[in-house]
Amino acid sequence: MSKLNLFFCLILVLLMFGNPRASVAQVDTFEFQTTEQQQRFRKLSDELRCPMCQNTNLSGSTGGVAQDLRREIHRMIVEGLTDVDIEEFMFDRYGDFIFYKPRFRAETAVLWFAPILFLLLGFAGGYIVWLKSKKSVDESESLDASQLNRLNDLLDSKQ
Repeated sequence: MSKLNLFFCLILVLLMFGNPRASVAQVDTFEFQTTEQQQRFRKLSDELRCPMCQNTNLSGSTGGVAQDLRREIHRMIVEGLTDVDIEEFMFDRYGDFIFYKPRFRAETAVLWFAPILFLLLGFAGGYIVWLKSKKSVDESESLDASQLNRLNDLLDSKQ
């Protein structure tokens, strides 16, 4: 066996056994009475954020909290609660953080309007800087009589 083949075999073994969590990943299996319930479960678990992982939805998280929340969503769907009821339950328990797209309320208005406000402030700041630079260029172009005389003297002395 050549050294190159041995190297590739070693890499393959390391990739297979290097991440023990990948080989024991748990898969949730939930049984639903209708496909509509299954679709609602997938939609909710995709739209809700894992409170432990912070930037992963419930369906993509392997954390214990996400598993518990997926079980809770399954239970509520099977019991006949609506999506709005489930979202209210999650909001009461975890607040706006649980939603990737937070609801529009007085407390979250900054989240919704801050990007627009910062964009407008940036444009206003850029406009002010442009006006000041234009004003300084205009002022530097106009010379008073003493500066014109000095400039003419310098030009005459060079000739």
